[in-house]
Amino acid sequence: MKLLPGVLTAALILSLPAFAQRDDHGSHGDRHHDVGGGYVPHHGPAASHGKPHEDAPRRAFNDREGHPEAPHVHRNGEWVGHEGGRDEARFHLDHPWEHGRFTGGFGRGHRWRIEGGGPSRFWFNGFYFGVAPFDLAYTNDWYWDRDDVVIYEDPDHDGWYLAYNARLGTYVHVNYFGR
Repeated sequence: MKLLPGVLTAALILSLPAFAQRDDHGSHGDRHHDVGGGYVPHHGPAASHGKPHEDAPRRAFNDREGHPEAPHVHRNGEWVGHEGGRDEARFHLDHPWEHGRFTGGFGRGHRWRIEGGGPSRFWFNGFYFGVAPFDLAYTNDWYWDRDDVVIYEDPDHDGWYLAYNARLGTYVHVNYFGR
C-alpha cells in the first residue's frame, strides 16, 4: 500500500511536461473553436454560379468575431470566400495543368505535411505546388516546414487546386508544379 502513493507521485511528476506544452504556432489554433484546430472538411466547396466580382471592393473574410481575415472553412463545412465567379480574369491560366494533374489524393483522407519551401514553391511527398499570387497575403501565418495541408480540386477554375491548412482552417489557390 505504501508503494501506491509513490507511484502516483512519480506519474504526476512525469506528466507535468505534457501539461506545460503549448502550441508553438501561436494562439491561432484555439482562438476560434469553429475554424481550424485540426478540423478537415469532408469535401471541397460546391461549384459557384456567381458572376465575377473583380470590380467590387475587396470583401472581408472574418465573417464572425475572431475568424481569420482569409478564406476559411467552418466546422460545418461552409467554405467562406469561395463565392467568386468562374470567369474572373485572375483565375485564368494560359496552360491549365501545364505540369500534369495532382494524383496524390484529394480531401479528408489525404492529409499532407509540408516539408519545405515557401509560398511560391512548397512541397510534400515529392509533389510541388505554388500559391496563387493573388492569395499570397493569406499565407503569412503558414509554417512551410510543418503545417498539414489537404488538397481539394477547385470546381470553378481549371488548373487550380485549393490547399487547406488544417491548423489554421484557411485555404488558398495553388498551382501544381509536378513531381
